[in-house]
Amino acid sequence: MQKQQNKNWKTKLHDIIYEADTPAGKLFDVVLLITIIASILLVMLESVKSIDAKYHNILDISEWIITILFSIEYIARIVTVKKPLHYIFSFYGIIDLLSTIPKYISLIFGGVHALAALRALRLLRIFRILKLARYLGASNNLVRALKASRAKISVFLFAVIIVAIILGTIMYLVEGEENGFSNIPKSVYWCIVTLTTVGFGDIAPQTPLGQLIASLIMILGYGIIAVPTGIVSAEYTAQHNPKQEPQKPNIDLNTQSCPNCAASKHKDNAEFCYNCGHHLHNA
Repeated sequence: MQKQQNKNWKTKLHDIIYEADTPAGKLFDVVLLITIIASILLVMLESVKSIDAKYHNILDISEWIITILFSIEYIARIVTVKKPLHYIFSFYGIIDLLSTIPKYISLIFGGVHALAALRALRLLRIFRILKLARYLGASNNLVRALKASRAKISVFLFAVIIVAIILGTIMYLVEGEENGFSNIPKSVYWCIVTLTTVGFGDIAPQTPLGQLIASLIMILGYGIIAVPTGIVSAEYTAQHNPKQEPQKPNIDLNTQSCPNCAASKHKDNAEFCYNCGHHLHNA
């Protein structure tokens, strides 16, 4: 009897924490998102010296409260799954841990608590909560296009690096130390900044020849920006080739998570896990 009660307790807690299809699960996830946003704002406010000087104690106490809540949530996520290592070493498990420990580490190493901004990654759960994953087919096509064009882009970037080294060296010879081009690495840095049209302005050519070369590099930069865009666009268009059968969107997936192996993306009305075969409603 005691074992059954313990099982029911874990099952209910699992449904609340890991699923967003139930009212309790939705409420939990919404409160979690609000808490994550609040914790990020606290870290940002604490970095402003004037605000931290005035409200340091309030900010610090608030951060500790949120950190403790996240710690309890992390432990609850481990307790309510049958194979906790699957969660601990999963993407979200690692993110949850990294977003919790900075405040504790700050007790030993000062300033580390700012890493709590990693909690922003936890906001990725909004895709699961709002069930937006089913509409990410276009992003999947983009990922496939990037993978298909990675070889061409790698060759292109390698060529750009060579051009930057050559032109940077030329600028070093033309301008020299007196105009800020004190060494070749610094000149290559200037060339990269100019090619990418960023133009920080910390180094600028002074001689007419140097300015002519800089003008050519800037014009070249606009062409360089267009090349990888064209490569990816061509691959992306290939993903929509009418000769290929269109992929059906996974419109029947829910947010249910297996209590045994933590697998997600089960179909609606599924009774058993597609990955391990465990009953989805029994923890």
